[in-house]
Amino acid sequence: MRSRTCSALLLLLLLSACATMDPSPGELEDPSPRLANLQRAALYPWTDDGHCVVREASNEWPILAERCFHALDRDRMRFRDVSKKCAVAQADAAAPAVVALCIFAAPEIVVGAVVVIGAVVVAAAIQEGIDAYQRHASRERAKLKTQPTPAKEPLANPSPKPKGSPIGDIFPVPTDSPTDRLKCEPIPVPRASKDDPHNECADKFPPNRYPGMDVSVGGIRFDALQVGVRVLWEIKTHQFDTYNSFVQRMEIDKELKQIKKELAIATACGYDFIVGVSTQAHRKALIEAEPRLNVVVTRCPR
Repeated sequence: MRSRTCSALLLLLLLSACATMDPSPGELEDPSPRLANLQRAALYPWTDDGHCVVREASNEWPILAERCFHALDRDRMRFRDVSKKCAVAQADAAAPAVVALCIFAAPEIVVGAVVVIGAVVVAAAIQEGIDAYQRHASRERAKLKTQPTPAKEPLANPSPKPKGSPIGDIFPVPTDSPTDRLKCEPIPVPRASKDDPHNECADKFPPNRYPGMDVSVGGIRFDALQVGVRVLWEIKTHQFDTYNSFVQRMEIDKELKQIKKELAIATACGYDFIVGVSTQAHRKALIEAEPRLNVVVTRCPR
């Protein structure tokens, strides 16, 4: 009895410590904690198809983590106390489970603290919860658009928009017709690439909402649609550092022709767009050629 009480007290202290960890520098508060919890939980495997997460999603993440920890598929997960804030748990007889819970319950995602083995298919209940939230948000945005606005008096001698404006040419804005909205819907399609390391990176790094599939938006094929958010990915796994300078320039020119088309469609359809590359040199070359791009280093191996 005394042992169980001590364990419970230790767990309470650990969760309290995790809940008061300082946020990462520059971290912004999410306007929807429920959606943020669902998106974070979508990264992990669950034995109950995500039902516990959906039930507890309106709570703060440490509370959700404590209440749903039993439903995690921990056989596919590894927990590493990289921040060293859960080390006190090692004094307890149930240290492995307590440390794992403390790490998992941390409000911020610490890189390398939680590792999932194998690709994750988003639990059905969690995906349904995310979709329901996004449908509700879309309806609310539509209501705001339909609200009448005061008529504005025409300006004298309005300046016409220059023909060939870069905003209109590069980022065409879709109309509100059902046909155009349908074109922006993500459609899973078979992989275009037969490169296994490339496809594995596209599935695991974002991670991909449709493992083993590309996604078509507006007639353009992307390597991945990130789980839980409207972010489309283009993945490059070239070992760019090994090319000579001439080949590097040729490769960047070729990639930019494809990437600019993808960026235009993603932007027009209301998606963010990220390019994932394996090396820092590749990222630097792309950003120097096109500063608008959001490029991240995946370090995916070949």
